Amino acid sequence: MSGTPPLPSYAELGALVGELRSELAAARAEIAELRAENAELKRRLGMNSKNSSKPPSSDGLARPASLRKPSGRGPGKPRGAAGGSLMQVDAPDAVEVHTPQECRGCAGDLALAEVVSVERRQVFDLPEIRLRVTEHRIEHRRCVCGQVTAAAPPNSPAAPAQYGPRLKRLALYLLARQHLPYERCAELLADVLGADVATASLLGWAGQAADAVAEHTEAVRRQLVECEVVGFDETGTRVAGRTCWVHTACTRSLTLYLVHAKRGVQAFEAMGVLPHFTGVAVHDGWKPYKTYTDVAHALCNAHHLRELAAVVENAPDGRPEPWAGDLATLLVDTWDEVKAIRAAHPHSTGFTVDTLERLASRYEEIVAAGRTSHPARAPGEPRRKRSKAANLLGRLDERDQVLRFAFDWRVLFDNNTSEQAIRMAEIQQKVTGGRRTALGAERFFTVRGYLSTATKQGHNLLDAIARLFDGRGAWIPAPT
Repeated sequence: MSGTPPLPSYAELGALVGELRSELAAARAEIAELRAENAELKRRLGMNSKNSSKPPSSDGLARPASLRKPSGRGPGKPRGAAGGSLMQVDAPDAVEVHTPQECRGCAGDLALAEVVSVERRQVFDLPEIRLRVTEHRIEHRRCVCGQVTAAAPPNSPAAPAQYGPRLKRLALYLLARQHLPYERCAELLADVLGADVATASLLGWAGQAADAVAEHTEAVRRQLVECEVVGFDETGTRVAGRTCWVHTACTRSLTLYLVHAKRGVQAFEAMGVLPHFTGVAVHDGWKPYKTYTDVAHALCNAHHLRELAAVVENAPDGRPEPWAGDLATLLVDTWDEVKAIRAAHPHSTGFTVDTLERLASRYEEIVAAGRTSHPARAPGEPRRKRSKAANLLGRLDERDQVLRFAFDWRVLFDNNTSEQAIRMAEIQQKVTGGRRTALGAERFFTVRGYLSTATKQGHNLLDAIARLFDGRGAWIPAPT
């Protein structure tokens, strides 16, 4: 028929099919890409402080359930514990006697009336806070021989007018312990004490304290090298508008900080602990720590629990990942068993060989189950982006480092001691908004390490600070 279009030829149909196949392949590739992007966005939306390294402050009002098991304790003071009520003292600093002037019944004068009882009430309050000025009059006396000699009183001020060590002690405590910015510290001293201290003076006192702490810092560095177990951690911070890194090496009795432009081996070398350390280094799974082969490594299992929780909660396409929950349960139950045995038998030093073999076997079984869904990269396989679960399994292959806490009871389950120390860097940055100079950051963390170590070893912080200004010198910790 004249109105009917001609049928396409086989060549035209073949070209059309080829074009449609190309479009279908492109559409499938785009769909796969969009699915991967959607899965990644869902994973990020599901991240919180319990399944990632995000801080608790990022959780907002929808706080996730804690990974910790409930202790069974209710709110308030435990039964049988000593109370904390404010109690009267036997020797008050001052006594005010309040005498009634006239009788409520007959309005008679009570000046000479008998005192039949006295009711005691005590008010605990601060005395009036103000600066106390002490003038030092240094006499110059002439001897009969003609020589003039000036007195040399101890701790004599060098300038005609200057602030004393107690005020400096308070200022440094506010700066280094309570994280006040310099301007707000100066404001507090002015409002509370009437001391018009310039921020330049505060900077000078911080530098004086940091110089005085140098001997303490070196002693802590030497002691950490000799310790059996040391935790290491690092976090980013802003210094003079650039990203730098705060590193820490610490135990339950020692803390050392370093601010460095680099995150890895260069900073470790500058800190001077890991290069000479031969004990157990506890840290997260960051690879540069593995550079040091003369140490035994222990991986932080708090990190593993968060990542395992993320695998369970953010599995792609809703595919179940039972191995992640099984491994989290194994780790937590093993640590609970360690704590229970140590509580019942304080001198116990480890599991039996049979128990360790069963633990290792179960661990390998769970990790192998994970590998069925996330196989390791084959030799010669091109590198490509892998899932978070696959990367986690790569670290979990280091079984002895993950289970170090079970094999060696000197080692704790996690690296919380170091993480708590490094968290102070984040708090200080949030309060102050950043650090303007590298020298100021170095001074802050030098003094901060001194105060952290003093706190861990039960020393009064104000006295530890006072030593830096009153001529006694920094407190040096005894080897532990």
